[in-house]
Amino acid sequence: MRAPLRVILVDDEPLARARLASLLDDLAGEIPAEVVAEASSGEAALDKAATTPADVVLLDIQMPGMNGLDTARRIAALPHAPAIIFVTAYDEHALRAFELRAVDYLLKPVRLARLREALSRVRPPGVEDPAATAARREHFLVLEPGRLWRVPVADVLYLRAELRYVTARTREREYLLDESLVRLEEEFADDFLRIHRNCLVARRHLTGFVRQADEGEGHWLAVLRDWPERLPVSRRQAHVARDFLARG
Repeated sequence: MRAPLRVILVDDEPLARARLASLLDDLAGEIPAEVVAEASSGEAALDKAATTPADVVLLDIQMPGMNGLDTARRIAALPHAPAIIFVTAYDEHALRAFELRAVDYLLKPVRLARLREALSRVRPPGVEDPAATAARREHFLVLEPGRLWRVPVADVLYLRAELRYVTARTREREYLLDESLVRLEEEFADDFLRIHRNCLVARRHLTGFVRQADEGEGHWLAVLRDWPERLPVSRRQAHVARDFLARG
């Protein structure tokens, strides 16, 4: 039987902590959890995280004194740091939370289904190998005026650098990510393939390459499954197409 997740609740409002504890009780049959500590400030949360073994911190952002973002950054520097799930009434901090590699970002009032989803991605107790448990993000968090989107990584056809942003293209629409293409390539090396200095294509959606004449010379275009757009492959990355064809 799975050992209970050890949880630290951090919120300056006692009623908010009580509601989270109640939701954890409601999930006990699916994701057992034990509240091992509570804190009402960032400073107290840091102290609890440093002295109390825990698997995850449910962390408010807007608190007197040290806010949740600064608290999370300092907790992450601790030995055996617990995972962080932000719980807040404000969506404008989502991108910064995302940069801190939080497991998730929950908006108040927290719904049971969202808490279940977030806790399911926390590393189970007793797993020691970081390489085996390093969780790549499954969603990109995209903040737009008045909206916060969770875009599944699996739905993204390609990532393309556009000035200071990166465009994530799904079959439905484009989203702007405030991240660098280099960093995304490092994180998702197994999922995306660089075909151009400004473009990474999703391996799961890539079906092949076609050659196109261009002023007397040939260059490759990447073909995506059931997608009309063809993506140019730079000459520097032409080996990608040749390697793909060589593998048959």
